[in-house]
Amino acid sequence: MSSDGSCPARKKSSFKVGTPQHLRWLNGITKTIIIMNVVDALFTLYWVRTGLAEEANVLLRDLVNNHAVAFMFVKVTLVSLGSFLLWQYRRRPSAVVGLFAIFLAYYFVLLYHLRFASVLIKRAVNM
Repeated sequence: MSSDGSCPARKKSSFKVGTPQHLRWLNGITKTIIIMNVVDALFTLYWVRTGLAEEANVLLRDLVNNHAVAFMFVKVTLVSLGSFLLWQYRRRPSAVVGLFAIFLAYYFVLLYHLRFASVLIKRAVNM
């Protein structure tokens, strides 16, 4: 309240997300998400096709088991569209948080794939 009892006009937030350097980093993270998604899809196809794992996503389970090309197309398209949408809103803090969350999720998924692969390699070497 101002001294005359009226409410002052709300000042529009001048908070901007990121400097040009930050946005370059965010662009790289967005591109890395798409690359990690493709790598995840390839690992998933391999594990499922060799019978070593099952697809956890019920929506993609039929595609990965029966239509590998469609699985790759749908998975890459959906993640790319989602990443593109968040990139379009990159000036909003929630979009930046979303991109980082997706990046971290794929990072941990790929660590899981690599751990699984290392266990299989170790078993093969010890045979």
